[in-house]
Amino acid sequence: MANVAVIGAQWGDEGKGKIVDWLAERADVVVRFQGGHNAGHTLVVGDKVYKLSLLPSGIVRGTPSVIGNGVVLDPWALKAEVEKLRGQGVTITPDTLMVADNCALIVPFHRDLDALREDASGDGKIGTTRRGIGPAYEDKVGRRAIRVCDLAHLDELGAQMDRLTAHHDALRAGFGQPPIDRDALIDELRDIAGFVLPFVQPVWRMLGEARANGKRILFEGAQGVLLDVDHGTYPFVTSSNTISGTAAGGSGLGPSAVGFVLGIAKAYTTRVGSGPFPTELADATGERLGERGHEFGTVTGRKRRCGWFDAVLVRQSAAVGGITGIALTKIDVLDGFDEVKICTGYRLNGAELDYFPAHYADQAGVEPIYETLPGWHESTAGARSWADLPAAAIKYIKRVEELIKCPVALVSTSPEREDTILVRDPFAD
Repeated sequence: MANVAVIGAQWGDEGKGKIVDWLAERADVVVRFQGGHNAGHTLVVGDKVYKLSLLPSGIVRGTPSVIGNGVVLDPWALKAEVEKLRGQGVTITPDTLMVADNCALIVPFHRDLDALREDASGDGKIGTTRRGIGPAYEDKVGRRAIRVCDLAHLDELGAQMDRLTAHHDALRAGFGQPPIDRDALIDELRDIAGFVLPFVQPVWRMLGEARANGKRILFEGAQGVLLDVDHGTYPFVTSSNTISGTAAGGSGLGPSAVGFVLGIAKAYTTRVGSGPFPTELADATGERLGERGHEFGTVTGRKRRCGWFDAVLVRQSAAVGGITGIALTKIDVLDGFDEVKICTGYRLNGAELDYFPAHYADQAGVEPIYETLPGWHESTAGARSWADLPAAAIKYIKRVEELIKCPVALVSTSPEREDTILVRDPFAD
């Protein structure tokens, strides 16, 4: 059986929730492999709406769901989200939710540091969610993190705490903050440990067995390729690798396990927070896209910046992200425009570019080159086959496909699960 990895092909918020939910219903296991509770998926199941930040999307349907080692885990956020979903009638047990024993933890002083840095950055603000994700990843690669497995050994953390506080107390002093209260931190961890530990296991082992038994595994990415710490619009990125290659390392399975890589892209472009955005429209058209698309962040509630589809960026995302096929979402938001535009290249200092440059100044300085296509006034909302689409909408989708050099595997025409045009089944062998 084929496995599938789902990643965002833009700056996140591409409408992954519906697609992931549709795939999760057919998967045997769903795995989150990077990020933290700074991501957000909105799932609509019947008349119920579920907003997930940390938990894999399979959890709402009872599909075994795994938080892999590549995730940084806030145990208090985990408890709050589990309790919220249980309040909505979702059954969550150690049989349906498994947490990797080698996940790095987000602890309270990570959130503090995240906010202190952002507030002190002035014009250099990155737009962090202030949830401690970045500082937690820093501690992980700095080899001083407290990990999930440490929750069972809290009386043995002396040396670990020495490394951790030596680093953070110096940072806190620079911001005029008191040193970390080690005893209070251990007490907080002890209080939450009893909730977390029943879900903990070596998930690489469980996933290896699932794969050996021919189970379908869905690897669920967060954010988008353009927020990847290596390949995104640095420094306005997240603190993890969001590309499909991370699914292997962030779950404990090898690269051959990943299978089909489905990249999610809106039929236009949005971004939350700071950073370059070549096709951004600070005009009535941008407002119209935002209003029709209900463009507010699932986690932050922040209004999203909106613009035309940028084929250069998505082509680059498909290349570095290892994307096999694209799920094009929210095509219905473009209904009613007399004309629609696609960015096909950039101008920078008199030269034309067919890629997005790495340096921030160059990224901020590029001027988009647009191709204009006729729009359509017929509704695409709810379309479930090519025959249901206006000819101009089909032409638009096909032109996107040509420009990004990656096939469109499916088209989403509304938030409803059934309103999907399937070109290729990602789970098909």
